[in-house]
Amino acid sequence: MSTPAKPAPTHQDLRTGNLYRVAIVGAGTLKGKEVAEVLNDRNFPAVDVKLLDDDESLGQLEAMGDEVTFIQSVRNEQFDRVDFTFFASDPVCTRNNWKTVRDAGSTILDLSYALEIEPDASIRSPWIERQMGTPVVPSLQPGPVVIAHPAAVVLALIALRARKAASIERMIATVYEPASEHGQKGMDELHEQTVNLLSFQQLPKAIFDTQVAFNLVSRYGEKALPTIQSIEQRILRHYDRITGKAVAPPSLLVLQAPIFHGHVFGVYLEFDKMVTTDALAEALTGDHITITKSAEDSPSNVNAAGQGDILVSLAADVGRANGIWLWAATDNLRISAVTAVECAESMVPSRPKGQIQ
Repeated sequence: MSTPAKPAPTHQDLRTGNLYRVAIVGAGTLKGKEVAEVLNDRNFPAVDVKLLDDDESLGQLEAMGDEVTFIQSVRNEQFDRVDFTFFASDPVCTRNNWKTVRDAGSTILDLSYALEIEPDASIRSPWIERQMGTPVVPSLQPGPVVIAHPAAVVLALIALRARKAASIERMIATVYEPASEHGQKGMDELHEQTVNLLSFQQLPKAIFDTQVAFNLVSRYGEKALPTIQSIEQRILRHYDRITGKAVAPPSLLVLQAPIFHGHVFGVYLEFDKMVTTDALAEALTGDHITITKSAEDSPSNVNAAGQGDILVSLAADVGRANGIWLWAATDNLRISAVTAVECAESMVPSRPKGQIQ
């Protein structure tokens, strides 16, 4: 005998159960799919999740928990009575639609960085807020929340934890950028370049405007946007905003690596006194950081895939007694999605009844 279908929530259920309506703009993107997965994993109290995107993804089937739903077009009426809207789209789509969403009364969480220049926008990382003991007080009318760049989150958490071991005199970081930071098109171009190089064919360069397959570059071609320099500037800008300049920013170099997914970091820390790797490991250990010691668990973009933690290994500098090197890896998309959903969770108290009427 089949189990009777569970009845849909009633009007009273929605209001007393504090269930919310959610929209994901850019649901077909890598970030959008990750946000949908994290919402499900964390049991976000959503009674309805609308998956929205542009023409390229319309009609595409996506799973939301145990249900399968279609991606629909981005239209003004889609945002009626929506409580939280995640913009995982490209910056142009975000800029074209965010004011409509704001005027409809929805809380905006921007993973595209398009709104970081808006005067009432905040750049947030709940991981860093908890580490510093500075939780954000919920606002009844919050401005757009821009999700901090995942590399800024990683570097800030390392710096804040490391200073417990001793005062940091110098921090130098190299960030190896994956193709997935440029979305599916960046992933596709790296794949096509790899295949074409092996078959001696012309390389596609629409995204990077240079060869990135089997290569490390510190500059893209002239037609590529965003530039690596602008990525460096964004990471440092977000680092300052989320830490409140409580820790000095690192000297930073971003390199485009021939990898599809996951940030990798080489970080040098120099302290005002000698610190052992064990002492630094103890200072770093905590929520979201896992210290690895075995070769099998060594930080890599492969080992970090699908994980929410930062994988870190430590090695003393051979020439400076006060220096220690960190090799770290993270799943960039997972950290961005978790940050976005945690920001939404922190703002639930400002919408105790939701907007469902």
